Amino acid sequence: MLRPRPLRPSLLALSLAAAFSGGAHAQQAAGNGVDLDTVIVTGTRTKARTVTSSLSPIDQISAKELESSGATELATVLARLLPSLNFPRPSVTDATDAVRPAQLRGLSPDHTLVLVNGKRRHTTSILNSSGTQGRGSAPVDLNAIPLAAVERIEVLRDGAAAQYGSDAIAGVINIVLKKGAEGGEVEASFGQYSEGDGTQHKQSAHFGLPLSDSGWLRVAVEKREQNSTNRALPDFRNPAEPLYGKVSQRFGDPDSDQESVFLNGQFAFNADVEAYFFGNYTNRNTRAAGFYRPALDSRNIRAIYPNGYLPIEASNSIDQAFVAGVRGVTDGGWRWDLSANYGVNRYRLNIENSLNTSLGASSPTRFYDGELENVQTVINADFAREFTVGALAGPLTLAWGLETRNEKYAISAGEPNSYFGTGAQVFAGFRPTDAGTNSRNSKAVYASLEADITKKLSGSVALRAENYSDFGDATSAKLAGRYAVSPAVALRGTASTGFRAPSLVQQYYSTTTTSFISSVPYDVRTFAVSDPVARQLGAEDLKAEKSTNFSLGVVLQPVRNLTTSIDAYQVDIRDRIVLSENLTGTAVRNFLTANGYPNTDGGRYFTNGIDTRTRGIDLVSTYRLDLGSRGRVDLSLGFNYNTTDITHVASNPAILAQNGLAVTRIGRAETGRITKGVPSDKLTLGADYGFGAWNLRGLLTRYGEFTAFHASNPALDQTFNAAWVLDLATSYKLRKWTFTAGVDNLTDRYPNRLTAATTPNTVLPYSQSSPFGFNGRFAYLKAGYSW
Repeated sequence: MLRPRPLRPSLLALSLAAAFSGGAHAQQAAGNGVDLDTVIVTGTRTKARTVTSSLSPIDQISAKELESSGATELATVLARLLPSLNFPRPSVTDATDAVRPAQLRGLSPDHTLVLVNGKRRHTTSILNSSGTQGRGSAPVDLNAIPLAAVERIEVLRDGAAAQYGSDAIAGVINIVLKKGAEGGEVEASFGQYSEGDGTQHKQSAHFGLPLSDSGWLRVAVEKREQNSTNRALPDFRNPAEPLYGKVSQRFGDPDSDQESVFLNGQFAFNADVEAYFFGNYTNRNTRAAGFYRPALDSRNIRAIYPNGYLPIEASNSIDQAFVAGVRGVTDGGWRWDLSANYGVNRYRLNIENSLNTSLGASSPTRFYDGELENVQTVINADFAREFTVGALAGPLTLAWGLETRNEKYAISAGEPNSYFGTGAQVFAGFRPTDAGTNSRNSKAVYASLEADITKKLSGSVALRAENYSDFGDATSAKLAGRYAVSPAVALRGTASTGFRAPSLVQQYYSTTTTSFISSVPYDVRTFAVSDPVARQLGAEDLKAEKSTNFSLGVVLQPVRNLTTSIDAYQVDIRDRIVLSENLTGTAVRNFLTANGYPNTDGGRYFTNGIDTRTRGIDLVSTYRLDLGSRGRVDLSLGFNYNTTDITHVASNPAILAQNGLAVTRIGRAETGRITKGVPSDKLTLGADYGFGAWNLRGLLTRYGEFTAFHASNPALDQTFNAAWVLDLATSYKLRKWTFTAGVDNLTDRYPNRLTAATTPNTVLPYSQSSPFGFNGRFAYLKAGYSW
């Protein structure tokens, strides 16, 4: 018989913190990381799970670790600390220069769910449409979240759609914000690359304020400025060009400046009920270079630019979110949480230093291209309670909840000159036919059970059912277990099903851009799948992706200060959504002209084109060595091995043959990007030595091989060698001040150069898929004052 366990009002804070993902307090270890006995809040709704007792593999990253390098962007920091996370730094890739995507376990950026304080974060409005990692995705902009606001991050490396819904196929990143009325810090940093460019300035502060005697407000502010880098080569392609032999292209990080503010607050009405809220406003301006147009190029008008021109994409991205809720504990022991969640991303684009060839010598050189907007509104009701069951070794946690979500995606047209005729060079404006607003809503119900069945065996089961207004129903389930063989050895495993709903961006985004195919520029149109012309090219309504996840692992604690976990996994994805190849050729060009798209060389659209299987293994190990009066050393090792195979490719729809279009929708370039474009392995070795006021840190990372596939000729594929990158830093604490000096990429390591056969442009020397970028050594200084 089930009977509720009594819950004293004095335990309200602890109960709410452990039960709902927005509220646990990180108990940081004295050293570099977090205490492995800290209660986790991601992937469970019980009150007592820790990193080592978790049924699923999970990483916990402290604020100190996040601030341990010279990187100022959250995604860059995570990629250095997590072996399973990939975050390349592509350039000359349109909007991707401004909002770069990150990948977990080599899957699409869309396959990772991002939470803030346990609440679903909205995604960006831009589409990664260039030929880089994450092509076709529109994920969360992690870099819109300032490091100063973050207390810790929990990364669940397991499928979790049965617990959180759509997108949680590769895993979940839960960003837990700083909290409390006490303490704070101000910090300033400065850094520069060894080439003398890419100067970075960051000023940040976080502090707490009391809200009467029953609450608090936490404020974090950050201003970040980044100057561009350039690793392009001199242009020796045409001796007749006026800039022959000079660097005319820009290839590297863009100019960028960002201002952010994050609030996190809480107020207790009484011993059983409290209100909470958090939100942010982030404004980022980016100036990214396009491909240089030579003076003698047909896309130039020499009366305007006698020496050719380098077009600039000047974008503004505004990211806003606000979450408010009320939570508490009933007399019967039910923990409840009611919340409303609103998030929006707006992306506005201006083109500068450009022209429209269709307007001749009177063409303007600056164009407004239009605006993208993505909005998410979520309402949640979550409930949980512990029951005592005589046959179980511990309490049985029953959790259930309801969710309703509304999404809206809008495209606003640019000025007429931006899309007239050939349109603005580098990125033609959004046309009135592209513009529109589309929306959908979904409803979900979930339930889960979790308990310590015996003193050695723990288990959980979760089930979630959802209904989407645009494609129908989806059901996900998860089963997880952990068995303690001994105090030093535990086995764990999970099996789950999941799904990812096709995003509104993937269904409705449409525009025409310039793509380089084998060094030749093509004006290629991205069609909405519902466009009648896209239907004639083979487009069909998008279905939800379906996944099946399995994991099996072991946790080892042979001595108190040493913990090692090894987890193997397999992720099968059916009906995976991909952006088709650029469909080009004379027949396609003629077809598009006949159907209202003159001056357009090709088209593409999203399709449920492939099935994939991803297999891999994660190893994470930490050890603390106490040296007594000589200090202490924290050592860490992380390793990920990951492979993805394509198990099925959808055949061409019959309508393509009927229209006389002999094209390949899913070709070598896209399949190669998915299967070999990410390093198959990554190793990190970290050491943190503390002695008195001094602290020394080092991180050595080995990035494995990856391969770039040629679109048609396997002989022109290029494999890039593995690379070792070393980061070093030292800090000194003087009372409340902390001073840090460090160097990232100490040995000034660059990836292999592209061969003449594989590069799309001979002035661009490095691969866009390099997992550590191609900027070289970065030196930095930091000064912080805390209280």
